[in-house]
Amino acid sequence: MTAAAPSARVDLHLHTTASDGILPPDQLVQAAHTAGLSAIAVTDHDTLEGVEAARAAAAPLGIRVIPGVELSVFHDGREIHMLALHVTKPDAINVRLRRFRETRQLRAEEIVRKLNAIGVQLTLESVMVEAGDAAVGRPHVARAMVSHGMVRDNHEAFDRYLGFGRQAYVPKERVTAQDAIEITREAGGISVWAHPGNSGKRAELEKLRDIGMDGVEVRHPSHSSEDILRLSTLADFLDLLPSGGSDWHGTRDGPRQIGNMNVPIEWLERQDAHLVRTGASA
Repeated sequence: MTAAAPSARVDLHLHTTASDGILPPDQLVQAAHTAGLSAIAVTDHDTLEGVEAARAAAAPLGIRVIPGVELSVFHDGREIHMLALHVTKPDAINVRLRRFRETRQLRAEEIVRKLNAIGVQLTLESVMVEAGDAAVGRPHVARAMVSHGMVRDNHEAFDRYLGFGRQAYVPKERVTAQDAIEITREAGGISVWAHPGNSGKRAELEKLRDIGMDGVEVRHPSHSSEDILRLSTLADFLDLLPSGGSDWHGTRDGPRQIGNMNVPIEWLERQDAHLVRTGASA
């Protein structure tokens, strides 16, 4: 008897140099090809800028690229992340994303000001060099600090200065989960709670589902096997679309490696079917 062919795999949570990843879109696609992936989602923070370059690189390789974006939102008094996947009407979301990027710039300026106030003489210019054309964020501040010998690595930068409650921490503008869900729907996509971890309990998932959330990221490197089992079960029970990805930023070490979450293509097919059924893909 011939063994069944393994299911095709996808990775629906990836970052490029359009935000805080270290690989440009074309190199991300090459990495996906090497990993044997059939489809990927480019989900940079607050921008769709990397999508078209990824699609151009993916077309000759037969890899499908899902347009997406990762949004930081507030829900029940705390920050969570949501993925807008399958964005087919970018004009509907780009106005809001432009505003988000502007607030990222202001946030970076305030972080640098706070660092300077405690004697860490980092310049905004050095941070922007790290960011390049990307939407600037705390990882770029951390990389600038590493480049100038102020900390050993990004982890130290966050632990000592940039993380929540540290001296140079600056909160993000408060976009609600409801806002993110509505923005995603206007853009023709589906909204997915990214890496909920232990917070992804039934009550929280029900609250978000009831305000229109479409899915939940079941497989993520930060999730334990117990998290994955619980989220998979709850996704089925609550009629939420399962999703998953490596959240890879291009580094060669650590748990986040492209394709390592073994996300089955059937999950992507379920998302496609949902979009057809609801008319969002029209």
